[in-house]
Amino acid sequence: MSSRRSRQSSSSSSPGSSRISDDQIIELVSKLHQFLPEIQTRRSNKASATKVLQETCNYIRSLNREVNDLSDRLSQLLSTIDTESPEAAIIRSLIM
Repeated sequence: MSSRRSRQSSSSSSPGSSRISDDQIIELVSKLHQFLPEIQTRRSNKASATKVLQETCNYIRSLNREVNDLSDRLSQLLSTIDTESPEAAIIRSLIM
């Protein structure tokens, strides 16, 4: 494990390295923090990176569930209307 760490640290200091610096990580976590409604409503300016990343994952999962639910509702709606109607064409375009 120590050899892996030494390789990682040496590769991060080499010119042209594509590794992200600690400052860049802090900046990215800060930007994520600003976009999360859960953390914003708690008025917490100091949240750990771990907490921000966990909340980000939770938020993405909730958005994914919402998209799936809406897709299911559109599919159900489409199955109840005339497939040749203008409304059906709109719903099909939303699903695809």
